[in-house]
Amino acid sequence: MLNTFIVTPSYLIKKKSDFTSGIKQLTESGFNVINPEFPQALPSPREKAEQIHAAFAEPGIDMILALRGGYSAMKILPFLDFELIRKHPKIIAGFSDLSALLNPIFERTGQVALHAPMLINLDTPTAFTLNSLINAVKGYPEKNLLKGAPCKVYQPGSAAGILKGGNLITLTALIDTDWEIDTHGAILFLEDVDEKLHQVDRYLTQWILAGKFKDIKALIIGDFRGLRSKQVYDILASQMELNFPVVHCPYIGHAANKITLPIGAEVELHTNRKQLLIKRMSFPGGNR
Repeated sequence: MLNTFIVTPSYLIKKKSDFTSGIKQLTESGFNVINPEFPQALPSPREKAEQIHAAFAEPGIDMILALRGGYSAMKILPFLDFELIRKHPKIIAGFSDLSALLNPIFERTGQVALHAPMLINLDTPTAFTLNSLINAVKGYPEKNLLKGAPCKVYQPGSAAGILKGGNLITLTALIDTDWEIDTHGAILFLEDVDEKLHQVDRYLTQWILAGKFKDIKALIIGDFRGLRSKQVYDILASQMELNFPVVHCPYIGHAANKITLPIGAEVELHTNRKQLLIKRMSFPGGNR
């Protein structure tokens, strides 16, 4: 069983029943939750960092799973001890607001982090979501991350690079800070939820002006709930030459079906076969 510790890097789950259902699903799926108590008080940013440090330093913990997203995870960054994290590698998983932690953790420690469903998403997960998460924590015996997922090709081609990305608005907030995501040589994926078209246009234009798409190897447009992927693609295509492969996969982001993606893994994208293949990664604990 995978000893799992729940952390609260963003916000709280409001309903205890949602928390209990998530714990039950984890347990039934072979995870041993070390701290199954319902958190009712939101820690300060420093306390959140101390919680994460304690989880990494504890030898008996295999996986650190975020309670939920929301906002404020980026407030933890100044308090994080990346050297401690590097010395005690563990699986850390979450998505959305957790994008602000997952990418810096990889970039500063070399440790792959999982863009994955959180406890709040596991109260009633789809079979696809659960199978993808289990495939991930086993060290990805199935190497094709897009297997079983729909994929639309906007710009064909093949590319190899480091997989990075996550929530657009969250990662935009890190631009011009010490924790800004390094997109050079990346196969980049972006997603967002319930943002209006003019807001997404503003965020992506900021990325263009900041040169964040200049040296990427490929782009994967995830789910942008409330918008069509073509609208997101057109924002980019109207402002820059897209000389790299671009695909859309709706199973990345705030959708019922979620692919668990390894941020920091070396991957290859082949649009003709609609494959995103893991080639190499530094995964805590190796295959399970």
